[in-house]
Amino acid sequence: MAPSSSSNPAPYFAAAGSSALVFFPLWKAAAIGQSGYEVAGSSPMQKYLQAMKPPWRGSLVVIGGMTWARAAIFYGSDMGSQRMREQGYGTALSSTVPSLTVSVFAQTVNQPFVRSSIMIQKPGEELALRTFPNFSMIKHLAATKGPTSLWLGLDAAILKTAPKYMVAVLIKDYMGLYLAPVDPKDTNLVLLKSAKVSVTAGIAGAVLTNPLDVVRNEMFKTEEAMIPCMRRMSKEIGVKWLFRGINKNWIAVAAPIASTIFLTDRFKALM
Repeated sequence: MAPSSSSNPAPYFAAAGSSALVFFPLWKAAAIGQSGYEVAGSSPMQKYLQAMKPPWRGSLVVIGGMTWARAAIFYGSDMGSQRMREQGYGTALSSTVPSLTVSVFAQTVNQPFVRSSIMIQKPGEELALRTFPNFSMIKHLAATKGPTSLWLGLDAAILKTAPKYMVAVLIKDYMGLYLAPVDPKDTNLVLLKSAKVSVTAGIAGAVLTNPLDVVRNEMFKTEEAMIPCMRRMSKEIGVKWLFRGINKNWIAVAAPIASTIFLTDRFKALM
């Protein structure tokens, strides 16, 4: 028997893959901005557009990693939430525990690829010119700084990623429950409700966790631990570092999350 739309992972992977592919240039621009890498341009807009341009180094690794991780997080969250509700748990607990658990697992597995992908975005990075730049950077880091260096910044990454998706899932679930019900036969109203939920969840998750994105990317550059890194940036530029790259990040993060949630609903209706 074919799986029901709710238990079929295909819509989640289709939505996550489509979003990761379309929004990769935004991810690249956000990674460069939050890392403090310099790009050509006389104005913020010119620098932003320059950062989005090819070469898109490590794009296959980034898109593949985002696809399986987001699909696993949203699918695991929905399935876990459903099971917990069946056992009598409330919405808050059912929405947070599964999303946090799967997010931590996905971030831990992806961390070496996340670090290598961000580091090869540095303008002029020689390893970025290799045929397989991510694996060249991973090999370089393991050889020069030790294998554990591949997971440098995992603490900041988990503190950033897990709450980001937890907030997105929590808002998605609560808004789905409390927004006025719509006629499922009215396509326009169904799409509008889905869009409201998706956009709100995506923006909230992105904006609230931007400082941890900055810390993680800075740790990649300096090899510092998380707390010393935060202290140094606070001494150097005050609280400004909390908002570094946020103008790019809320788009680069919110748009893929929102589109993944929205497209998952659309693919569920089609599959």
